Amino acid sequence: MKKQAFNPYLPSWEYIPDGEPYVFGDRVYIYGSHDRFNGYVFCLGDYVCWSAPVDDLGNWRYEGVIYEKTSDPLNRDGKMCLFAPDVTVGPDGRYYLYYVLDHVDIVSVAVCDTPAGKYEFYGYVHYADGARLGEKEGDQPQFDPGLLTEGDKTYLYTGFCGRGDKSRTGAMATVLGPDMLTILEAPVIIAPSCEYSEGTGFEGHEFFEAPSMRKVGDTYYFVYSSIVMHELCYATSKNPTEGFKYGGVIVSNCDLHIDTYKPKEMPMAYGANNHGSIVEIQDAWYIFYHRHTNGTWYSRQGCAEKLTILPDGSIPQVEITSCGLNGGPLQGKGEYPAHIACHLYNNIPSVYVGDDRFPKIVQDGRDGDEEPGYITNMKDSATAGFKYFDCKDVKEIRIKTRGYAAGVFEVRTAWDGEVLATIKLEFTNVWEEYSAPVQIPDGVQSIYLTYRGDGIVSLLSFTLA
Repeated sequence: MKKQAFNPYLPSWEYIPDGEPYVFGDRVYIYGSHDRFNGYVFCLGDYVCWSAPVDDLGNWRYEGVIYEKTSDPLNRDGKMCLFAPDVTVGPDGRYYLYYVLDHVDIVSVAVCDTPAGKYEFYGYVHYADGARLGEKEGDQPQFDPGLLTEGDKTYLYTGFCGRGDKSRTGAMATVLGPDMLTILEAPVIIAPSCEYSEGTGFEGHEFFEAPSMRKVGDTYYFVYSSIVMHELCYATSKNPTEGFKYGGVIVSNCDLHIDTYKPKEMPMAYGANNHGSIVEIQDAWYIFYHRHTNGTWYSRQGCAEKLTILPDGSIPQVEITSCGLNGGPLQGKGEYPAHIACHLYNNIPSVYVGDDRFPKIVQDGRDGDEEPGYITNMKDSATAGFKYFDCKDVKEIRIKTRGYAAGVFEVRTAWDGEVLATIKLEFTNVWEEYSAPVQIPDGVQSIYLTYRGDGIVSLLSFTLA
């Protein structure tokens, strides 16, 4: 029996942001950086890989560590972090892993015979004269490599362009030869930074970081994180190294710009940076991205949503949901963990992940402990939203909470909908279950739980019965 798929799609105790998804054979593989629970900076872990059958996207398997940070000759002491990687299949049929260490400006490469085996250090991207890309006079620093291989050529996309930095001009495309290391064509700019965007069509959504390339038919889709950070945008061209035109926003991890169920510029979650790409899985397209947990920038988790590529090639922005890879709504009966909340906010609007004023998703234990995630720091007005459920004959709702709090949870099917039930809580330092009768209309529904009262409460799960 297939498992239901949730967001985040990996276990709640795993933190794999910057996801680059690929289908190899009959499985989907996800490659990304590796944060820690309660991490103090980005990307503290070694590279690991997870995969799932293409026909069972709720059933992810841990493939293990595929590359250790100390494998790079420049990092034998392990003092540098492995930033966001990408993988491509070379002309020889082997799998090549590209990455940048956090204190250098060059691109490193590792190689493996299988998608999720043990990758071995291979070399550094370099010019024909041996000079490494990123170190030659006139080079811009390399960052966040993205790959696309066609025949004997591999297109390498890199770049990081902060606001106010005129030394970074945009996203770069470099063409590599069949050895996967030697540059055939020097870098060119394919999308502008915010300092060089006037008149380009990219204004307001200029390139920041996270370049990724996919080909759909005869069109190249350049996916990237814009200067506002929380959104993944796209640009298209018929050529992999020139002519890219801005297309729009694919996803925002705080759901800005969506006006189908709320005001357009109302944030529904706490965003920050973003990184991911698109992939086709069994004739359906998905966008992979990440969200932020623990109230920080440094504990990010992978999410995904189904998208639509219209006949004209455009991609309408998708809503963030709890059921991204499920192929449709979740079952409208049963217990669901609170950490699958796609919306999390209170009465203090904030686009970006913030301080102790805001609710947050956490876990108990230490990094690596397989402890379930939950929502904590829920003060008066804190709301958790879950989308979507195929409801039928729902007569009761139960929640598991703990904390020194006195109040109620209000139950709605829309963020601004009528209150369908109130669930009274008591002070407790252990998980306790509370319930209330409810009449949730049949059909596809959202569930919103809003805390009203004193103190601070944590939410572990809710049950529709």
